[in-house]
Amino acid sequence: MDPENNNKTSSDADSTDESIRFSHVTGVASGWILDFMFVSLCRRFKEGKLDEFSETLSTIEAMTQDPSFKGNFFSEKINICSFLARIMHGKQLDTMFEEDESVTPLMSAANIWSKLEHAVADERLFKNVTILLLVQSVAICLEKGKRSSASSNLKWFENNHEFPQQNLRVKLLTIVKQGDTDHPLLASFSFSCLLETVESFLDSYLEKNPSDFLLKAATKVVRSSQTSESLEGAVSRDGSRSETEKKSTKSKKPKRKLLSTKISDVWKPDSCKKPFISLRRIPQNELSEMMSEKSPGTSMVQKSRKPRRKWNTDLDRHLKAGVRRHGQGKWSQILLDYDFEGRTGVMLKDRWRILTRAGKV
Repeated sequence: MDPENNNKTSSDADSTDESIRFSHVTGVASGWILDFMFVSLCRRFKEGKLDEFSETLSTIEAMTQDPSFKGNFFSEKINICSFLARIMHGKQLDTMFEEDESVTPLMSAANIWSKLEHAVADERLFKNVTILLLVQSVAICLEKGKRSSASSNLKWFENNHEFPQQNLRVKLLTIVKQGDTDHPLLASFSFSCLLETVESFLDSYLEKNPSDFLLKAATKVVRSSQTSESLEGAVSRDGSRSETEKKSTKSKKPKRKLLSTKISDVWKPDSCKKPFISLRRIPQNELSEMMSEKSPGTSMVQKSRKPRRKWNTDLDRHLKAGVRRHGQGKWSQILLDYDFEGRTGVMLKDRWRILTRAGKV
């Protein structure tokens, strides 16, 4: 390139930078990045990948510490992120998002959902999610054998939110009183139905508020790189192997992750008072095992394996109830509903086969 033209281009770029504040440019770029992370979080939620979801949520939390993200538009997306976090942990009653330990994740989600009413285009969808949050906050407590907590949750909703339907309150009171976990109402407004309805809200929200500028740009780059690789492969097949192929034949060293992808806490946005995780329901022996895990600056501690007890009638009853609720083969979902004392989905499958052969199901 001609030196004169090169200098002219540089001077034009400098004059352009001087005419625009860099802080404004940074704000626009940061908004694009937040949009990309928001779309990524929605996708992780739909996929049900908790670890990836938590990692993305942690990144969004760090970004939103910047004062430039305090506008109404960003606040709406931040509220949606915190709402999704509570739904993802909806069945974990020991996970606390607010100072009040009696407020479960789904109850906290109901508080945030009430603030998002203007962001929901479909009034019927907003009402359905409200009903699902109410029913599941009671159903999950009943499934865990906490009937008193289910009754308290029902009273909390009555004091803090308007009931979408008055007869719904009466039905739930009857269900809690009888402890009927197999009631048709709970099956009609199941946790999986809650997830599907929230996904419908996300689809309509993203369609109305596109946040995929960086996503589309990155997709174009990936497609162009794939085209280039295919052209290089065609040329190398006609002649000698390309330099890239030669390098690929060498032994590759396994890549090592430089940063841990595991986060130790769940993000609680500014809408909460003083966020914390409560360990009050964790048994003492499990708590000591958690505290003995290796952390930076500490020595390795040998953990003792907790002996697994034999299958008993309670575990068989949980297994049968899980199959009735989710269907045979949905072992990972059944594991989320009940405490199987450290057993895996394969173990549940084997036990179900034994019960079937013995004619007990």
